[in-house]
Amino acid sequence: MGLRGEAAIVGIAEWKPERRPTAPPMFTLEQWAQLTREALDDAGIDPSEVDGICATNIRESDSFVPSTITEYLGMQVNFAEVVDLGGASCAAMVWRAAAAIELGLCNVVVIAAPSWPSPRPPNPPSGPSSWRYGASSANYGSPQAEFDIPYGNVAQNCGYAQIAMKYGAEYGFDPVALAKIAVDQRVSANHNPAAVFHHVPITVEDVLNSPMIADPIHMLEIVMPCVGGAAIVVAGKDVARRSKHRPAWISGFGERVLHKTPTYAEDLLSTALIPAADQAFTMAGRSREEVDLISVYDCYTITVLMTIEDAGFCPRGEGQPFVREHDLSFRGDFPCNTHGGQLGFGQAGLAGGMSHITEGARQVMRRGEDHQVPDADVAFITGNGGLMSEQVALILEGD
Repeated sequence: MGLRGEAAIVGIAEWKPERRPTAPPMFTLEQWAQLTREALDDAGIDPSEVDGICATNIRESDSFVPSTITEYLGMQVNFAEVVDLGGASCAAMVWRAAAAIELGLCNVVVIAAPSWPSPRPPNPPSGPSSWRYGASSANYGSPQAEFDIPYGNVAQNCGYAQIAMKYGAEYGFDPVALAKIAVDQRVSANHNPAAVFHHVPITVEDVLNSPMIADPIHMLEIVMPCVGGAAIVVAGKDVARRSKHRPAWISGFGERVLHKTPTYAEDLLSTALIPAADQAFTMAGRSREEVDLISVYDCYTITVLMTIEDAGFCPRGEGQPFVREHDLSFRGDFPCNTHGGQLGFGQAGLAGGMSHITEGARQVMRRGEDHQVPDADVAFITGNGGLMSEQVALILEGD
């Protein structure tokens, strides 16, 4: 059961993340068009060959999203999917595209994550419907609006702080080990010209001396939002073999959705990644020891720590000594987020989650340039939505 590894990522488009936009806003549809063109050009595939798309929500339409996109692009497709799993959306779209290709529904699928600022209407609506609480919903009838938001359990910082506190109560808390995750990833960012923090090295002391945002999480342990955009092309084996680059074959996946907020979690430390990772490795027929690098969602350092454990690279509760004993940079013995991660590369909206996919694919394609992992053939990738509650795992392989 599962994928046969007959679909691959063959093209990549990724705009350099920026802390402040230097170009005018673009409608989401405009971003879709530009990213699609760049990704297809990178793969060496003509737009006429595209017969599938995977998308997330767009600003220009609350419904009929696929047809709105295909109409704008001038394309007709056999497969159209909309995914809404937060930071796990892009990884979820990858395996759906691969499955559709292997089922014979389509042969070339574009997946885009537009994340550049969009033009705003001259008179935007006001009131409760326009409030923003991160992943928390203030909409009428929402359990969060009734039971969470009024009591301050809002958005991500406090939720991940709760998870970190619970982890510390169960296994002890080593601030240096958590800070080292940010430091090692920043080393990789310092070798990636596209990273927001390319020219800004940090030390463990820098991390621990940065402001405490939500105890025990410091500012430099939290992802920094920025702007950007990304897209990939997934293609069947015949197209992949004639594309410009070494294909990154999609050989395994797993997906698990548990809840939306920690309020309703049965166990804060039992994440959705555990079954998702097991399924991905089983489907791909790979062991953890065969992985050459991991590219895992890193909105917070505690997210990376728990991902390393829950994906099975070390036992539960032993992640902190594991991090201390290994070099997580691109040149280390356990390469993790070799582009710098979102902590060092930048979190450009949904394109932040996509960056883990583009980086894993680049490494397998041997296109990592100054931060290339030698002989990278197997990459483990994750997407994380909500608060460790929506998880997708992927395995990418070279020939």
